[in-house]
Amino acid sequence: MRLGLRLFLGFFLITGLAVFFVMRVFVDEVKPGVRQAMESTLVDTANTLAALAAPDLAAGSIGHGQFARQVARASRRDPGARIWDFPKHSIEFRITVTDARGIVVYDSEGRDLGRDNSRWNDVHRTLRGQYGARSSPEVPGDTTRTVMHVAAPVYHPEQEGRLIGVLTVARPNRSLEPFIEASQGAILRQGAWLIGLSGLVGVLMTAWLSRRIGRLGRYARAVAAGEPVPPPPRRRDELGDLGQALEDMRRKLEGKAYVEQYVQSLTHEMKSPLAAIGGAAELLQEPLPEAERQRFAGHILQQQRRLTATIDKLLALAEVEQHGWLQRREPLDLAGLLRQAVASAEPRLARTGLDVQLDGVEQPAPVRGDGFLLAQALSNLLDNAMAFAPPGSCIQLGLEREPGRLCVVVRDRGPGVPDYARERVFERFYSLARPDGGARSSGLGLPFVREVARLHGGQAWLRNRPEGGAEAGFWLAPG
Repeated sequence: MRLGLRLFLGFFLITGLAVFFVMRVFVDEVKPGVRQAMESTLVDTANTLAALAAPDLAAGSIGHGQFARQVARASRRDPGARIWDFPKHSIEFRITVTDARGIVVYDSEGRDLGRDNSRWNDVHRTLRGQYGARSSPEVPGDTTRTVMHVAAPVYHPEQEGRLIGVLTVARPNRSLEPFIEASQGAILRQGAWLIGLSGLVGVLMTAWLSRRIGRLGRYARAVAAGEPVPPPPRRRDELGDLGQALEDMRRKLEGKAYVEQYVQSLTHEMKSPLAAIGGAAELLQEPLPEAERQRFAGHILQQQRRLTATIDKLLALAEVEQHGWLQRREPLDLAGLLRQAVASAEPRLARTGLDVQLDGVEQPAPVRGDGFLLAQALSNLLDNAMAFAPPGSCIQLGLEREPGRLCVVVRDRGPGVPDYARERVFERFYSLARPDGGARSSGLGLPFVREVARLHGGQAWLRNRPEGGAEAGFWLAPG
């Protein structure tokens, strides 16, 4: 199971269980809470009515006096109320009054007159000066439908503290069911929304974490494969610290391997010039004619210049190869850089009798990148073309616009690239013999061009032309 799915399931499970138990508590507490509220209301009602019924009960006219007539009139009223979208059109409580012995002397429904209620909890406790209440089945034996009874003592209106009866107010609990069900339904609906919102938050959090972790995984795989890749963005959290630690580790490991590789390559390339310098120096220690001495001294100077050029180019290539991403980006005009490259190469072109045809630079070609690196890459391409172009020929340097990219192309009329060298021309220190028999180059120019193109998100190439000669170049995304 993938880590992202595990994170989501864990988050959703924890949140879902928490919401479920909280909802369960709320739903279970709705019914007793509503009934407690109703009981509190019945207590107030019973005590108020007990005070109103006291004169008639003391006078012996409780069954046909003013209190009975007012209750009968009230029971016929239509409240016309609407509570939580539930209509209410009738009075739903029942009133009974017993004397001091617990015998029913008044019943608003006229059913239990003369019955002995002294054993019922509401009357029994009230007659003893306690709070009396009970909940009994509406129909004997049916525990699903109950009636709540709340009693209040009736005191003689003229003899304070003398208990003359008990007034009980009863209301069916089923009258509260619509409100209880509505409350429970509202809680369940809100809980469902809460679970859904929690799931959405879990998805977003999991996606965010998975994307961050996936980015680190892709970075680690690219580093393991030896691919140049920019480090993960800096973040002030644990994943950001992990990404920075991976980048630091990559730099240290690659630095060691890089130094070893370059020391080996540089040692190999320096052997031939140093051997030539050593041989010439040994000969110069012997008595020689002036012409021979001058020739060997020039040979030493030539090899010294070759070593210096190799080291300079190696340092430049090492600098771009060590960066997995471009250090500086600024708006540039690629057409202007081509014109500057040709202007810088004019003295060398004049010495070799070569000409340059510049195409496609009439309109600006905006890109974003490092102007110094791009200028060096263009110079290397021109140097490579001049080294293989026949004397007096024309080198074509052009800027071609293709969908989604700008291509820099250099074409010469030289011998082209041999088949055996096509796969190696971008290797460090690999170079071909010059057509005029001159010394080979350092073999670092084309690798430098390739690295600069890569840093700018492009790609370099070198191939033969069907009509003869070679074509080298690179493409960049327009900026």
